[in-house]
Amino acid sequence: MVVNVPGLISVIIFYFVILVIGLWAARRTKGETNSENVMLAGRDIGAFVGVFTTTATWVGGGFINGTAEAVYSYGLVNCQAAVGYALSLVMGGVFFARRMREQGYVTILDPFTRTYGERMGGLLYIPALMGEVFWSGAILAALGSTLRVIVGLSHEVSIVVSASIAVFYTLFGGLYSVAYTDVVQLICIFIGLWLCIPFAMTNEFVENISVNSSTEWIKEVDPVFAGVYIDSFLLLIFGGVPWQAFFQRVLSARTAGIAQGLSFAGGLGCIIMSVPSVLIGAIAVNTDWNRTAYVTRDNLNVSEIAERSSDILPLVLQYLTPEWVSFFGLGAVSAAVMSSADSSILSASCMFARNIYKMAIRKKASEKEIIWVMRVAIVGAGVLATVMAITVKSIYTLWYLCSDLVYVVLFPQLLCVIYLRASNTYGSLVGYIIGMFFRIAGGEPSLGIDVLIKFPYYSVKNGQLFPFKTLCMLMSFTSIVFVSYLTDFLFKKNILHPRFDIFKCVTNKRPTDVELTKYKAKPEETFVNPSFVNSAEEIRARR
Repeated sequence: MVVNVPGLISVIIFYFVILVIGLWAARRTKGETNSENVMLAGRDIGAFVGVFTTTATWVGGGFINGTAEAVYSYGLVNCQAAVGYALSLVMGGVFFARRMREQGYVTILDPFTRTYGERMGGLLYIPALMGEVFWSGAILAALGSTLRVIVGLSHEVSIVVSASIAVFYTLFGGLYSVAYTDVVQLICIFIGLWLCIPFAMTNEFVENISVNSSTEWIKEVDPVFAGVYIDSFLLLIFGGVPWQAFFQRVLSARTAGIAQGLSFAGGLGCIIMSVPSVLIGAIAVNTDWNRTAYVTRDNLNVSEIAERSSDILPLVLQYLTPEWVSFFGLGAVSAAVMSSADSSILSASCMFARNIYKMAIRKKASEKEIIWVMRVAIVGAGVLATVMAITVKSIYTLWYLCSDLVYVVLFPQLLCVIYLRASNTYGSLVGYIIGMFFRIAGGEPSLGIDVLIKFPYYSVKNGQLFPFKTLCMLMSFTSIVFVSYLTDFLFKKNILHPRFDIFKCVTNKRPTDVELTKYKAKPEETFVNPSFVNSAEEIRARR
């Protein structure tokens, strides 16, 4: 494929702008020796930047490309991710944002580590890491497909270069760079895509999208897949809550009230930003592709478009808008990807540096050491996301899968650790194992995982038709509650001897955050585990 030089130049310009803004924001962390300030921008994110960066929790390359792909392939009614993720921000604001911010947590794993211990926190890092890697992969894959179609660059080169730049400025700027590039990202998406839509919609080869819209691109839910539909919608809403990328933003807010308000504003922002992608998907459905340059100039086969559904947004930009307009759309996608990839990469690295390295591997690590570990982890997370983006074909599949294990495993854990006072490590471990096992046993064709357990209504042709992911989540939640209360009862009634409390979470129960703030005695005389002494000192220092 011949490289489109003007298109390449426009991409370089947009990359340069994002890079400059990221490095400019990084100046605020120059000489910073406090790892928490790097991770949370000194908890100094105000309302204006906060609204943009919270909306950008989900609005990125995967969001705009995945929405267009879903509308084109399955219809608007079956495009659940945009609405589901928007509602997830609202739910996060209602139930978790204020509580998490008031407790002064730094990462989503903090309440798990403090309540269940470092080892359990390490286990819970696995689904959190996988979610961030899937999300970053979806974002990078979206840009790879766009640059391949419009500019002519290879898929692999586009992904590697984009990931490298995002990693570069995130290394130095932390959340400051992420937040300020998010502002530019949303502006570029809004202006770039809306500029393209009038040209695409009025193209001579595009029919009026309002004609037969209910059957052409809105469509309806197939009753056979009603269970899957409900399952997927619940997964997106509640599986979109326990994300470090989300909590990193709300925890960086100046006050708990602002943190909650940002969640609501972010949900509204997601809905608004999904509109242009929906329209692009509808335009693609109503296009006579046989008359476009896709066939007449490039001699490509129209029958292949269905197989290239993940490319549908860049195809519309390339073949249904003037060249100069498509470059603005390309800039929108490029900017969106760059400043979304950095967010997930930073989230994964922050959790590793604080909750794995500092609390489980090297408790006496200095702040400077933690910052450097975070930077190394940023590179590692970037590499994992790059590999995932290159190997998985469908953007929407990656976008959808990123909330899968988060929903089944992390959501019930977060619900219990925040709201269930008797929740303990035994319940958490059992719930983790049960949720993980039954979800994997349900199979996942897109990742090549065979079905081990056939839930009700299973069919060879359509796979699992029962809402089994929600069932797995409820089984995990029920296990946490039952085992936590059972072990609490057995130990406190002396039915089981205290020496059997191997996790020291019932008879030698870890102090709550409230107890830690009131702690006045000498640490070594009260708590056995020194990591919780550190937690007490950290909380006192923050407050």
